[in-house]
Amino acid sequence: MSGRMIGVDVGGTFTDVFVLNEADGTATVAKVPTTRPDQSGGFLDGVGREVEDLSEIAVVVHGTTAGTNALLERKGARTGVICTEGLRDVLEMRRRDRPRTWGLRGDFEPVVDRRDRLEVPERTLADGTIRTPVDLTAVQTAAAQLLERGCEAVAILFANSYANPQNEAAAVAAVRDVWPNSHVSASSEILPEIREFERFSTAALNAYLQPEISGYLNRLKGALNSGGFDGEFMIVQSNGGVMAVGTACRLPVRTALSGPAAGVIAAGYIAKCAGFDNIITGDMGGTSFDVALIAEGHTMLSPQTSIDFGMVVRTPMIEITTIGAGGGSIAWVDKGGLLNIGPESAGSDPGPVAYGLGNDRPTVTDANVVLGRIDPDNPIGGKLERLDVVAAARAIDNHVGEPLCLSTLDAAEAILRVANSRMAGAIRLVSIERGFDPKRFAFMPFGGGGALHAGAMLAEVGIARAIVPRYPGVTSAMGCVIADMRQDFVQTINSLVAQLDEPALSAFMQDHVDQGMALLDAARTTFEAREITFELDMAYVGQTHTVPVPLKASVTGGKVMAPNRVEIEEAFDRTYHATYGRLLKNGVRRILNLRSAVTGKRPKFDLSALAPTTNGPVEPVALRQVHFGNAWHETAIYDRLSLPVGTVIKGPAILSQPDTTVLIEPELQGRVDPFGNTIIEPLEEE
Repeated sequence: MSGRMIGVDVGGTFTDVFVLNEADGTATVAKVPTTRPDQSGGFLDGVGREVEDLSEIAVVVHGTTAGTNALLERKGARTGVICTEGLRDVLEMRRRDRPRTWGLRGDFEPVVDRRDRLEVPERTLADGTIRTPVDLTAVQTAAAQLLERGCEAVAILFANSYANPQNEAAAVAAVRDVWPNSHVSASSEILPEIREFERFSTAALNAYLQPEISGYLNRLKGALNSGGFDGEFMIVQSNGGVMAVGTACRLPVRTALSGPAAGVIAAGYIAKCAGFDNIITGDMGGTSFDVALIAEGHTMLSPQTSIDFGMVVRTPMIEITTIGAGGGSIAWVDKGGLLNIGPESAGSDPGPVAYGLGNDRPTVTDANVVLGRIDPDNPIGGKLERLDVVAAARAIDNHVGEPLCLSTLDAAEAILRVANSRMAGAIRLVSIERGFDPKRFAFMPFGGGGALHAGAMLAEVGIARAIVPRYPGVTSAMGCVIADMRQDFVQTINSLVAQLDEPALSAFMQDHVDQGMALLDAARTTFEAREITFELDMAYVGQTHTVPVPLKASVTGGKVMAPNRVEIEEAFDRTYHATYGRLLKNGVRRILNLRSAVTGKRPKFDLSALAPTTNGPVEPVALRQVHFGNAWHETAIYDRLSLPVGTVIKGPAILSQPDTTVLIEPELQGRVDPFGNTIIEPLEEE
């Protein structure tokens, strides 16, 4: 292999770059401030710092939060909807849920205004029968009205189009004849799956994102190409796989959790190499703390998620729980005198008070600075020469200390205790509340701030140890380089198992495989292997919720043969019993959806290449007073990247590196493993 592979993850505060030289396995990293509102500036700056000649780059893989931010901040394009008569308000009615469990009121505005949701005559029945052909004249009239109102994108949302897309396909063709751009989404193309709201929501959000995401990605691609780049440009999906930039422009809704997903993929690979099958990840950036669980080496996937209340995206995503507890999350005291952290964040601009860029409200980072845990003379990211400790302390006094009658140090400790408690709650949510014992798991903190809180998570949750990656501040960028190429497909079957049309099921599976393989063939990248997986969403008749049933199919010479009805029933019984501990006597089994995934396994680099090569004595580079609990402790500061394999550092200690700070609290120790990771665990008894 030759050339360089580059992973770029754009977060709310920093843009992280991981550069792998395929020729010798060496890697370099960079961390630069994220530029807003156009994130492409920070992206190109980070790449330019590490690679002068872009023609040397073979592959660029990008994990982006552009889609997430556009949805959360409601900064997508003005979008129109053309739908079946009578279904104009499906997006607004949702599932009749509410934003708060307690209380009868809740405000919600769909991303598409009601006046931009237009109805046309057409009707397809649930069995696929077309009762009313679509009125194409009405469709084009509606499209013209939406254009006059300034809509940049449009979604075609017809009832039961998953069962028969003929009406919807005809409407899409008619709209594309008059629409001035390619931003036309059809629900049957985005999600050919039963249940109107989820399908309508996913397709509408896809249209809402298309102008923003495609414009951003095309600007990036153009800038890279003008600099001499002629390699493969790919985007990380929410399922942890990657896709071509053209696919991302057509299906931007699949990038909704792109950046956080890349971090989980990297964490899983790092843990596997280090010999850990069970890990809980904690990605702490400037804005949020993202938690995911990997059990027995398998990353948890969810078929859908809510980006925000009422904004449902139904596409396979890595299960990630996010809370507003990042380094830039603002600490504040409510009217009842309770200390809160987030969800509001200072982000990268103006950033924490210590940045000196105009913010006067304290953040989690400011608390760490005041307590000596972050070196004010060596801030990460290269944005500033020095952090303002005095300003950070003054902000903590004004907004937390005085309202709660606490000293500066006690107020700073209180901020961290509340932040740690919220992070521990998120870890319990993905572990204990789902039946997993956290004592069987290791905690992997990453992101710019994660390793500062590793010891606190061990104490709060009871996890035995933490694994800090070699480059925790750019782990998500590393995940971009590691991620496989993956294409997911879904098709509603909606049949009793006893009445299943086995040849039709095989035909659907074959179609998914053919589409997936064609996308892999079109990619300008190398795959070590190709993997095909199938599963069925199944339930007993009368049940709403389904269980995912792995499906074993035979594939010979590219031809797919589905298992028979008996084998499907047996697979359902095993899965259902494993999930609920029993079967329903005389229950009638039903298949709802077929889900398929075609994955191209990309070559992985040897993590041992990142391990330190030094063998000299381990000496602190400095000593600093750091506050723990109720007292200052003289704390040794080490250059983490120069610590030899096998080194054991007893706490209290700080391991410093350009992309993060690793804190080893009293009563803990850090050990450097053969891959350069630092294993933090309780001190060994002498």
